[in-house]
Amino acid sequence: MRSIGEMARDSGLSVSALRFYDNAGVLVPAWVDPVSGYRWYEPDQLEEARLLACLRRAGMPLADIRLVLAGWSNADPDLVRGLLQAHLRRLERGLADARSEFSTLRASIDHRENPMTSSTTATTVSLSVSAPVLAEALDTVRFAAGTDPELPMLEGILFDIEGEHLRLVTTDRYRMAVAQAPALGYGGPRTQVVVPLPLADAMRALLTGDESVKVSVDGDRVRLETANRQAGGQSLGGDFPDYRRLVHLPAGRRARVDTSAFAEALRTGPVRTSEARERDDEPRDLSVLRVTENGTVVVVDDGDDHQDNVAANREFLLDALAAGARDELVLEIGAPTAPLAIRRVDDGSGFSILMPVRLTD
Repeated sequence: MRSIGEMARDSGLSVSALRFYDNAGVLVPAWVDPVSGYRWYEPDQLEEARLLACLRRAGMPLADIRLVLAGWSNADPDLVRGLLQAHLRRLERGLADARSEFSTLRASIDHRENPMTSSTTATTVSLSVSAPVLAEALDTVRFAAGTDPELPMLEGILFDIEGEHLRLVTTDRYRMAVAQAPALGYGGPRTQVVVPLPLADAMRALLTGDESVKVSVDGDRVRLETANRQAGGQSLGGDFPDYRRLVHLPAGRRARVDTSAFAEALRTGPVRTSEARERDDEPRDLSVLRVTENGTVVVVDDGDDHQDNVAANREFLLDALAAGARDELVLEIGAPTAPLAIRRVDDGSGFSILMPVRLTD
């Protein structure tokens, strides 16, 4: 018998994925310890697990994978070949459709302004910001910064300077956070620069007093100066997404929540497990939310399939609540496919947006 750890190591599936496929009835362990709940697998299940990993990398839906595994175990090669060929045809049709859509999209892009904001600037900028306010703004957005090495322009914090406002923005494509700090001393054109996370963290470490600090940008260099210390370095290259397109979301149902109580409800409440949709993705714990008729937010049970339910990554929700740094926050929940917004009650200077997660294919 193989332990779940050994099966994960030898099959290429993670332990969490094996648990997910067990719960989904796709790859059920041969024996589960009734006391510890630990899963054990027969040696011949390793071949099935490797096949499952291959099919998931190829994007085959779970319903078809169940049939493939059944045909595999029953020595029905004709069934397996037919299912593989049908999935390949679906992929080819999908690729053809995607190429057609991208051709249309490229034509549209050629006739409109580039919706990306440049992260480089040739302008020299100097402005004054309150240290406590800037520290809070950095804390508000830090959690949503990207970590994907293929998207290095997201591995930083956008400093968007316009008039008397300094806006800080982060996004990893699945969530976005925005904070605002009043600024003095600059009245020039809008200037943007992406500060790498290590430099942003070094800046945050200097913001321990109550005085004002100086933020300056000179070409691709950015620097923060306090009364006796400074942190500076080179900004990130590339283009940062135009976050303003997501700031004004379609109106949703708004509900005020007690932050601590709601976080506890998320931690202890029911969760659903998302299906891994990408090659390197793993199943995630989802919290399914709904705003009730009396204006409260509830974490719904697994059997509740109300049309207004919205699913979100539970870890991302908890991060956003912690970054909100208020005893009460406002949740704005729209359609199941619309972003979920978490806003501060007292002002509009800090908020975050989370992309919803589809519950079914």
